[in-house]
Amino acid sequence: MKITNIKTGVISIPLITPFKTALRTINSIGSMVVAVETDTGAVGFGEAHPTGPITGESMGSVRGAIHEFIVPKLKDKDIASLEDTLNSLDHALVKNTSAKAAVEIAVFDLFGKLYRIPLYRMLGGFRQKVETDLTISVNSPEEMADDTRTAINRGFRILKVKVGLDPELDIRRIRAVRDAAGPHAVIRVDANQGWSVRDAVRIMKTLEQAQLNIELVEQPVVAHDFAGLKEVKDRIDTPILADEAVFSPLDAQTIIDMRAADFINIKLMKTGGLRSALRICALAEMHGVECFMGCMMESRLSVTAAAHLACARSIITRCDLDSPALCKTDPIQGGVEIDGPWLKVTEAPGLGIESIDGVIWD
Repeated sequence: MKITNIKTGVISIPLITPFKTALRTINSIGSMVVAVETDTGAVGFGEAHPTGPITGESMGSVRGAIHEFIVPKLKDKDIASLEDTLNSLDHALVKNTSAKAAVEIAVFDLFGKLYRIPLYRMLGGFRQKVETDLTISVNSPEEMADDTRTAINRGFRILKVKVGLDPELDIRRIRAVRDAAGPHAVIRVDANQGWSVRDAVRIMKTLEQAQLNIELVEQPVVAHDFAGLKEVKDRIDTPILADEAVFSPLDAQTIIDMRAADFINIKLMKTGGLRSALRICALAEMHGVECFMGCMMESRLSVTAAAHLACARSIITRCDLDSPALCKTDPIQGGVEIDGPWLKVTEAPGLGIESIDGVIWD
């Protein structure tokens, strides 16, 4: 099974409500879909969701990276020679992690189809389903409370609360969510790099003193400030989740060596795909550091790949794979099965993606 061509196309999926964080606001998911074609007729699917404020990519840069750099390197590559194919992909260009992730996901999809094995079994086969949280976008405290009640009524028991725009208002937002969710819901706080070290410590100490029972705080300070992240960790009791600070295994090693975070959030759009994500898992296992499986605002296509990895590895203990639950429609046929907060992978070969509706191919 050899690669003959890589097609790219665009999908757009409207959201139920706008997705708002300290970094951006979006009303729909816009992603680049790839179809890696082979001489056997088998096709592998992947997806890149470019997130400029985090990965520095755009639709145009993803398309250019794939057609100008990746296609020439991968044409005629043998899917059975997975290591050689992935090395060629990795060396095609630097960075451009979402573009690489999309193609690599499709290559793994083909590898699973070639040997008729689902991706999660190929990568470890630890379990078949995982539970995700649901994001509460940053809005007024009253609107966030309403969104919280809606999420609880939909069956979600774990909520991720977006903050980071106004320290004083953020405390009110989190209190409103806790009051609306009740005492038994699990609440995670995500500042998306929006706080200073001083504000992060002050806010979290206030929440701790109020006994709001926050499970963790995600990326409270800017991504490059590893020392600041460690300072926050050392001064509060609430566990820290490193997200934007960790793109690569080297980043993960630095965070672990510095003891700058309690958990590491793995996202395929940051790591450049599954192989680098697996390396982060291996590092985390060596040091006993639990991992999250997260996603950008992706469709069920690449979330399926993330769910397979989360099901494969026991070191991934928590998931934030809620973007399909935030969508009005779903153009993906096949793939992970979603029932409220539960994502279940199937025994279909590879990712199990059958088709994608509404793609505008280049």
